[in-house]
Amino acid sequence: MHSDLGITIISKWKTNLSRKNILTRLLDGQPETNPGSSLLSNSPGAKDTSCRSTGEKDVRFKVLFCGICHSDLHMAKNEWGTSTYPLVPGHEIVGQVTEVGSKVEKFKVGDKVGVGCMVGSCHSCDCCSNNLENYCPKMILTYGTKYHDGTITYGGYSDIMVADEHFIVRIPENLPLDAAAPLLCAGITVYSPLRFFDLDKPGMHVGVVGLGGLGHVAVKFAKAMGVKVTVISTSPSKKQEALDHLGADSFLVSRDQDGMQAAMGTMDGIIDTVSAMHPILPLIGLLKTQGKLVLVGAPEKPLELPAFPLLMGRKIVGGSCIGGMKETQEMIDFAAKNSITADIEVISLDCVNTAMDRLMKNDVRYRFVIDIGNTIKV
Repeated sequence: MHSDLGITIISKWKTNLSRKNILTRLLDGQPETNPGSSLLSNSPGAKDTSCRSTGEKDVRFKVLFCGICHSDLHMAKNEWGTSTYPLVPGHEIVGQVTEVGSKVEKFKVGDKVGVGCMVGSCHSCDCCSNNLENYCPKMILTYGTKYHDGTITYGGYSDIMVADEHFIVRIPENLPLDAAAPLLCAGITVYSPLRFFDLDKPGMHVGVVGLGGLGHVAVKFAKAMGVKVTVISTSPSKKQEALDHLGADSFLVSRDQDGMQAAMGTMDGIIDTVSAMHPILPLIGLLKTQGKLVLVGAPEKPLELPAFPLLMGRKIVGGSCIGGMKETQEMIDFAAKNSITADIEVISLDCVNTAMDRLMKNDVRYRFVIDIGNTIKV
């Protein structure tokens, strides 16, 4: 058993995604959850891996930046019980195209591109036919799941990536790559429910629960859509940031019973981005009749859902998970048009362990992004 969590950095992407046989630091061990254990392996238990060449429908690109999502930490520690080791995280990946397959139609060498949370689906089910690949029963995550050829996918904490062009997103020229990277997960995670649940109409009142990696971009997208936004947080210290920097219209402290009572029945919808356990009954109370509470965070344990407040107001509690590829491109284009980017802290590769420790303490404003291009030496 090694004394780290099993996260590794590889020099060339994954067995199902690229060809060169470069030494990689892949760990054979299982996760440790001891405080202070290393997240980045330099263990002697490393091994080589071979990766496939660029296929006829594939796009190969040099990875320049990769965001660190909170789900990377969940997966590293196997908190959802689905992790496969060795594990290479990263699904907020951007870079520049270096090669395209013979049947690629949408991209060329030199294009700025990205890959988000998925790299494959069945292309034949109802979900895929309706541009909802993210809900395909056979959807393939960017890391930690089996690819079509049976190999395990590895993520973007690496310097080269190859993926089917269908799962590649074009990054507009006016979006800075480092600050655009988190939009491929955090951005689409909040953009999709705003659109699908019709919470994008000018003049509507939408609450955003949690002001972290997801919440801060939810505020930016909602404001760009013309929506009145109230940030709901347990931290009074975030009020000035929410109002002055992010442009929210109002701020509620969820522990302030008087403030919450005054806001009862005022919101058309709420986007709940919190992944920790928290009560949702007070949030339901903030909704107008026929209001919608949409969960996009993923707490480890079930939340308590009372039925009576839903019945009396015809209120809805729903969920949303990223978005399909068409909508993801739409989101990126909307972000470019409205100058929406994530607020980030760029780090070098050797700071990943420190960043993960800080992420566990919510000590980041608001997303870590690894500068892959300047810190992986091949």
